Amino acid sequence: MPPLPRLVHLLRSARAWMALGVLAPIGMLAASGLMLFDLRQDARDKAEQTSKNLLQVLEHDIARNIELYDLSLRAVVDNLKAPGVDRISPELRQLVLFDRAATAQDMGVMLVLDENGSSIIDAGAVPSRNVNNADRAYFQAHKAQANLGLVISEPLVSHLTGARMLVLSRRIDKPDGSFGGIVLGTLNLSYFTRLFSQLDLGRDGAINLYLRDGTRVMRHPYSEADIGVNIAGAPTFEGFLREHNGSFVETSTRDGIERHYTFTRIGDLPLILNVALSTDEIEADWRVKALTIGVIVLMLCGLTIALSLLFGRELRRREVIQAELAKLSLTDALTGLPNRRAFDDAFARASGGARHSGKPLSLLIVDADHFKRFNDRYGHQVGDQVLQGLARCLSDSVHRPHDLVCRVGGEEFAVLLPDTDLVGAFRIAEKVHAEVSALAVGSAGIGAGAVTVSIGLAASVPAATEVTALADLYRLADEALYEAKAGGRNQTHCAKPHDPAITPLKHALRLMR
Repeated sequence: MPPLPRLVHLLRSARAWMALGVLAPIGMLAASGLMLFDLRQDARDKAEQTSKNLLQVLEHDIARNIELYDLSLRAVVDNLKAPGVDRISPELRQLVLFDRAATAQDMGVMLVLDENGSSIIDAGAVPSRNVNNADRAYFQAHKAQANLGLVISEPLVSHLTGARMLVLSRRIDKPDGSFGGIVLGTLNLSYFTRLFSQLDLGRDGAINLYLRDGTRVMRHPYSEADIGVNIAGAPTFEGFLREHNGSFVETSTRDGIERHYTFTRIGDLPLILNVALSTDEIEADWRVKALTIGVIVLMLCGLTIALSLLFGRELRRREVIQAELAKLSLTDALTGLPNRRAFDDAFARASGGARHSGKPLSLLIVDADHFKRFNDRYGHQVGDQVLQGLARCLSDSVHRPHDLVCRVGGEEFAVLLPDTDLVGAFRIAEKVHAEVSALAVGSAGIGAGAVTVSIGLAASVPAATEVTALADLYRLADEALYEAKAGGRNQTHCAKPHDPAITPLKHALRLMR
């Protein structure tokens, strides 16, 4: 079947419409799901971009301030090597060694410690305030190893001010290269608190600053218990160490909240900064939209499916009705046998099949003898019972699925016998006579043998030498029927092809029925 007619036929099918009505909403759900997934990813991408922008600003501010403070420390180291510095007055030496960076906001103290860890020069006091930091890890690190450069300590409590701070320090070498002490400056943690507090990251969002060894320097929102805690080995911190910067989603070991982490290292400093946004808060607006869209789409899809099923059911009902009507149009209402229209269709198919296969095709035309007398004597109701009885007798006489018994009009029946030669057809005719001889209508007092039939038989063998035209098969069987009636009825007569003697009898015998 060509594609277009096949499509038209398919669209007329109730099952096709029902399947389409179910598959279309499923497709809508799939498309909506993909769209919602894209919206969810857009929300995460937007949050990541926002975090990157925040990181860039914060990283620049922290790196710049530490750089400026480190420049002050370098200046102290260099100026201590200047000739005569050790011989000038303490007040003048303080002015030479320390610039105004030492007095900047959030800067704590700036000291020069000797090789024993005792303060000898103080940017904030003359004479130097008495303090010894020989026990500090940064002092011990400089003492043990030269060329460490700038060392940033873990969060400490100042011996002088009692404030939380970071210590930035550099080594001072004696002229012979031996350890001569350190210069240090402290950066109050209030600097980070003030810097981070300007940002609103939501209820569960956070900003963290870590040393590279996993020690937390600062957290926003601020919690004293979080400062100085080491999280090395935690999945989140392992993620920070994998790359210089990036982002990932992980569950925090601190509070069990899943967050989207965006991180970066601050220049060449041993510091890692991250912005962590709660995934629940990132997706909060998306979930509202997803719920709204999802409910609407589900309702529309449910309605579409329901309407499709109802429409499909109506189409199926229509198909059943049409099939029933088609069956009725091919069925004789009184006997339940196929009618003349069905016979014509079946005869055309059987003729075509016989012509192509070369197999025989036989036809019996069966007519009730003196049927008009039954109607006149017993009435049409009894006549109908006789016809119904004849239909049963004929149906009982054939058993092959492709044999067909039809009522072709009035008291006339036809038996179409594909793949059956003349001998086989004659046996069927004899069986019809036997079945009819037992027919009785007890309610009318019609006993067995009262009803008889005459049968005209015609057979066609397309492969034989004398070929009977299939189109003439019905005419020949009909003419044989009239010859059977002319010969005394209750008998079968086999048609002879091209027998012109039979035709003049037809009109007379019609009047005698």
